[in-house]
Amino acid sequence: MVKILERKHADKKQSAQKKSDIKRVKKEKTAEIQKNEENNSDKMYFMALGGLEHIGQNMYLYKYNGKYLIVDCGMGFLEEEIGAGDVQYCDTSWLEKRKKDVVGFVITHGHEDHIGALKYIWPKFRKPIYCTRFPAEIIRETFHGIEIDLAEGRDLIVFDHNGATLDLAPFTVETFHVTHSVPEAQMLIIKTPAGKILHTGDWTFNDDNPVENPTDFARLTEIGSDPKLLACMCDSTSAQRQEKQTTEVQVRETFTELMKNAPGRVIVTGYSRSIARMKMFAQAARAAGRVAAIKERSNPNPVPYVGLPEFREMGIEFGYLNKDDVYLHSEIKDLPAEKQAIFLTGSQGEQFAMLTRLCRGHVKEMKLMPTDTVLFSSIIIPGREQDVSYLYNKLARMGIKTHTIFDTDHLHASGHAGRPELERFYDLVHPQVSVPMHGDYINEMLNGKMAMERGGAKYMMVVHNGEMIALGDGAEPYICETIETGFVVMEGETERSANDQVYKNRKKIATNGAVFVTLPVDKRGFLKGVPEVSSAGIFETDDTGFMKRQIQIEIARAVDGLSKSERKDRDNLIRAVQTASNKVVRASLGPDKKPQYSVHFILK
Repeated sequence: MVKILERKHADKKQSAQKKSDIKRVKKEKTAEIQKNEENNSDKMYFMALGGLEHIGQNMYLYKYNGKYLIVDCGMGFLEEEIGAGDVQYCDTSWLEKRKKDVVGFVITHGHEDHIGALKYIWPKFRKPIYCTRFPAEIIRETFHGIEIDLAEGRDLIVFDHNGATLDLAPFTVETFHVTHSVPEAQMLIIKTPAGKILHTGDWTFNDDNPVENPTDFARLTEIGSDPKLLACMCDSTSAQRQEKQTTEVQVRETFTELMKNAPGRVIVTGYSRSIARMKMFAQAARAAGRVAAIKERSNPNPVPYVGLPEFREMGIEFGYLNKDDVYLHSEIKDLPAEKQAIFLTGSQGEQFAMLTRLCRGHVKEMKLMPTDTVLFSSIIIPGREQDVSYLYNKLARMGIKTHTIFDTDHLHASGHAGRPELERFYDLVHPQVSVPMHGDYINEMLNGKMAMERGGAKYMMVVHNGEMIALGDGAEPYICETIETGFVVMEGETERSANDQVYKNRKKIATNGAVFVTLPVDKRGFLKGVPEVSSAGIFETDDTGFMKRQIQIEIARAVDGLSKSERKDRDNLIRAVQTASNKVVRASLGPDKKPQYSVHFILK
């Protein structure tokens, strides 16, 4: 019998050693593959830390000869199941270990889902940020609000918004202008000796853009027809849209008609960075015999973020708006209601945005009236449906007429290409490989299919965040490395990962409730009084106190049933409390109820 046990033990040890050897060999092979890839000058590499198969949190990496170029650094949209937090952005732990090889950040445009995480991530790298003047001003103001001053020409490098060539060796990045819903959006041509890649950023073909030149079609055609174009990383946000793009000029005409027919004030809510929309709003107001204004903040003190008043100032500073296009509400508030047109924030139902505060009656100097008309000049960003629905319903109950994209044509011009624009794009651009990005899975698939059908792409790579694609001229692309990616939630001054135990506990409490037990014991583990029991979401409505008393009785029985040696270990006491409490809770609320337990000890 002893020999059999010894042989089994030896077999088990040998099996464990074999598994360890296999794991070590795999690790060595992976390291060898990565080393070979590192020294492969015939390949360029692409990976997303965020921005694939979802909207927002855009952060992309290009790699060549062991160096990394970061394109965009954006915030994500907080997921409701997280349960808390202020902002969400990419987990850069993997990249931080390689920060000495990062050559810099290149920013395609000034939307928060492309630049909003810089204030959290940039201090970890302190590499140059390259962008045009509009996002540069947003970044300056934002960093100043958190008391970080960027050195001009070293930390923040501003390039010409009409197009520029940037030397970030071993990368050369050429930029050229493309239309979007924010000024100075850029497409990027990323070049190395291994080839060229077109990174579109966010874009559409809005040929009627009233504040900027149209897309640089000449350069787009030139790069798109280059047979050496390895790949195109293309925005997929609105690939499902079948109708032709509404233009800003059409939005202006819609605004004008609605303003002419409105009985009182007209309030327009949209995106604060959309300078072209603000311009169209001002022109429509003038055509309808009204005076255009923005609703400034109630609090005149400086704030550590960039909002609508700052964007108005930027629009004037950079020549996109005239000084008399848009006034402040405080300057026109005494005009008759039928002469007022007011632009304000809150189209997504954000908690502290102006329209949300107006609906809740939290703005002393401006009150909504039944004669007002509210125009929602925006789509609903995924994840904000409930908040926007609150606004729709609140305004309806107040007797205020609203116009939305669901009942009024040409009320909003999207900044993202739909099917007609993507088809036109792929008639000009013919990459070897299509890598759809910035969109949910179905939109990425539709984008990739159009790239193959209209653009002649030989390969389509619809990949996940964290999968690194190897790209070579004329070669089949492949995934050469996969890293674990995730996101970080900033809660106040604390960074938490998505897997943080605090969030797991919050989610569990939200779903199943919690039971809190205070156990009075002596040093030997014997009960010295009645356990105190309270809860969240379990028996608050139990007016008779039956469940509470029953839990106390069962806990006392369970603890008394432990042996002298068992009760000395507090883990055994905690398990006894959980088992006893579950017996009562599941009998009353069902067998699947799994509350979170918190046990505290008082030594008597």
